[in-house]
Amino acid sequence: MGSVYDGFARLGHMLATGLRDVTSDLAALDGEGWWAVVVDYEGKVTCARFDQVRPAPLPRPATPWHGPKPDEWRSSLDRDAYERGVRTIRALIERGEVYQANLCRILTAPLPPGADPLALAARLAEGNPAPYGGVVRLPGLSVVTASPELYLARDGDVVESRPIKGTGVTAADLLPKDHAENVMIVDLVRNDLGQVAAVGSVEVPELCVVEEHPGLVHLVSTVRARLAPGAGWPELFAATFPPGSVTGAPKSSALRIINELEPAPRGPYCGTVGWVDADRRTAALAVGIRTFQISAGEIRFGTGAGITWGSDPRREWLETELKAARLIALASTGGNA
Repeated sequence: MGSVYDGFARLGHMLATGLRDVTSDLAALDGEGWWAVVVDYEGKVTCARFDQVRPAPLPRPATPWHGPKPDEWRSSLDRDAYERGVRTIRALIERGEVYQANLCRILTAPLPPGADPLALAARLAEGNPAPYGGVVRLPGLSVVTASPELYLARDGDVVESRPIKGTGVTAADLLPKDHAENVMIVDLVRNDLGQVAAVGSVEVPELCVVEEHPGLVHLVSTVRARLAPGAGWPELFAATFPPGSVTGAPKSSALRIINELEPAPRGPYCGTVGWVDADRRTAALAVGIRTFQISAGEIRFGTGAGITWGSDPRREWLETELKAARLIALASTGGNA
């Protein structure tokens, strides 16, 4: 077995080593083997197949995490620019061009040489445990995620999505606007899955359930469907990607508005990170939120909020701050989560 530094993934309590091949073809996920999957919001696909996959804890990093200083992070949109963006989206809602759009900003900071993604993953696992937390390290790609949100799970022909919309420090902070936002996205996800589902199989077993996560709460719903005959991973992605909770409704309008208002690409943030077991026809792909991308000399992290007619620009900015605060502190040297 090769070193994890030859390429590895730790996702869904499984440690994958022995990198066999990497492809951008989603159809490979309908073939054989266990795959780690990273798809950028902009659509770049990376599927990595591993030969050795076993239940195992996160390996111990060789060195501690050394991240940027807390004051070294820079945002692609500062507070004034972000709040202007919120007002722009509200004006577009008033004109009937969109009902909701997710406005995001990318935080970047320099990294010292030799910063180890495995060490960051260990720090997040301890300080911000998440249901879909994990790490993928491949030649040219390192992603560490503490995602709380399920984009797509699969068990045979049954697929499930659990969109998050609505965030507060406590459940008392959640507003009618948050519930309305969640229901809009549930409707969008129902329609997306309906494109590849057997007729009459789309259902919503849970709507607007309050879930507690480190430092905040979310409203979460569940949408489930059975795949139509002949529908595989390429068809699933074509129908549902990017995830509805990080785009908006109608999705086509939201995508155009996001492209106009956001100055930096999102990358794996708001894409997906997860695993597919093609042999067992099972999978869990998370929405790439609370997710770091590490490249030569730089670390990136995204944060955003869903904007509706009921949005207050100041409150939305503060929501992006709340979502980022704990993770940025953990990733910063000298930060306190």
